[in-house]
Amino acid sequence: MQMNDFVVRFAGEGGQGVVTSAEGLAQASTQVGYHALTYATFPSQILGGPTWTQARIRTEPVLSSGDEIDVLVAFNEEAYETHAEDVREGGVIIYNADDFTMTDPRSFGLAVDTLARSTGNNRAANMVVIGALAQLVHMPQQYLEDFVEARFRRGRDNDDEIISSNIEAMKLGRQNAAESGFVLGDLAPPNPPDYQQMMLKGNEAISLGAVHAGLKFYAGYPISPATTILLWMERNLVGENKFAYQVSSEIEAITAILGAGFAGKKSMTATAGPGISLMSEGLGLAWMAEIPLVVVDVQRGGPATGLPTKTEQSDLMGCMYPAHGDVRMPIIAPGSVEECLVAGAHAINWAERYQGPVILMSEMSMAERVQNIPRPDLTKIPVEERLTYEGANGYHRYSGSELSPMPLPGGPGAYVANGSEHDEMGDTPPLPSRHIQMTERRFSKLKLLEEDKYEADNTDARVAIMTWGGSKGPAQEAYDQLREQGVDVGWYFSMFLNPLPPRLLEELRSKELVIVPELNYQGQWAGILRSEGVKAQAITQYTGLPFKVSDLVSRVTEIVSEHTEAARV
Repeated sequence: MQMNDFVVRFAGEGGQGVVTSAEGLAQASTQVGYHALTYATFPSQILGGPTWTQARIRTEPVLSSGDEIDVLVAFNEEAYETHAEDVREGGVIIYNADDFTMTDPRSFGLAVDTLARSTGNNRAANMVVIGALAQLVHMPQQYLEDFVEARFRRGRDNDDEIISSNIEAMKLGRQNAAESGFVLGDLAPPNPPDYQQMMLKGNEAISLGAVHAGLKFYAGYPISPATTILLWMERNLVGENKFAYQVSSEIEAITAILGAGFAGKKSMTATAGPGISLMSEGLGLAWMAEIPLVVVDVQRGGPATGLPTKTEQSDLMGCMYPAHGDVRMPIIAPGSVEECLVAGAHAINWAERYQGPVILMSEMSMAERVQNIPRPDLTKIPVEERLTYEGANGYHRYSGSELSPMPLPGGPGAYVANGSEHDEMGDTPPLPSRHIQMTERRFSKLKLLEEDKYEADNTDARVAIMTWGGSKGPAQEAYDQLREQGVDVGWYFSMFLNPLPPRLLEELRSKELVIVPELNYQGQWAGILRSEGVKAQAITQYTGLPFKVSDLVSRVTEIVSEHTEAARV
């Protein structure tokens, strides 16, 4: 049997090589032309605790982490008991024979640590596992050896020894898997794309996009799952006129980038839901004073500490309306790792274009997953600069109904960044007419951000799916299956949630029903769409895990059937 799709789940304790094994398998596969995506979920403690990572390998691009698993690699008994039921019929369980024994007829033992030590390399346990997995699907040994050579050849004196021991570990894994008698089939040969690829995580992609767009100043406080953006910036946002540092709180982070934005620097921070709450007043000040800045919200389960290492899409209301008073923030929510890079640049551009705060919403499921994407052509991603004032003094900073040039401190034009309501000059007169004028100015500026970029398919259907953010992949895969089954449903997606592309909003309003899969309890995006005149109905999930494609196919089919029957009656 030939396989075009191979899903493996690695489960055990934090520190047992669960993540390393999954990412190693993904990297070895993409290096020869397969497509891969990993999904990781961690415990909230610093060390230990139940951890699992899923790797999906396909001959075609991967949209989701997969539903049923072909192989479970259980590093301890708890992992087996927790995940065994997710193994598909005909699947295989590999258990760590150094830790426990079992009699499940679907399983065989692999003494990963003992086999690794026999090579003289105690750190090669994950290579033992990768070798065994390759044997189960008859992946050529040369693929693995090329991967090890590329990964460990670094110009060190002991490179040959490291490479040799890792290859030996893989061969030992293959041998043990062959002796077990288990075979899943032959993994179809890779179909290498005709373009260069790179392996990235979502947080890395956001960082790269922001730096491409000219980010100069980054201040951040460590908070899961946004911390890796801070770490990336500390390593890479270096050089003349660039600055990145760790602050003592989210309040300091927002006020620091307010100052940088005021001074003319492109500035950004990244946080999670609790940090958005603490940044509320600072975001309101940026909105009122018209200071460009970007806040990245890498969502996790909430409220309060909630599920700090699980995924969710429950911050939308808090991000779109984070401050008291009349505020509606620009929102960009990418749906894939590739889109994270574009969104990172777009968020910086938006802040510069309309002179105000922008929120980029990601989530844990994209932040920590590894995915192969086409190597981006950065020349096709534009870089925008704010309109600055270069005239004489006496300038009124807040004149006009939409946008006016922004004076920079030390340059021409008086600049009063006033958090109180103000007039065109920036003074604070207690006049109702001024509050009306400036409120309308701030909201009218959002029109400058309207884009015509969105995805649409089967647009004649009366019922459509429109998800948002990281639920795009599972929803898109479900949509493809529904269309293959003959279900007449349309597809829409845009990373630009506020403002929505005007033509997209018109199309959504014309539909009899728009189905919105989203990872929260309240159906937040569906609620916002209804406020815009769209007949939206949410499919919600709040488990801390991404959607399963099969669940979405079932639920959408049911909703479409009920809607068709109601229309007939």
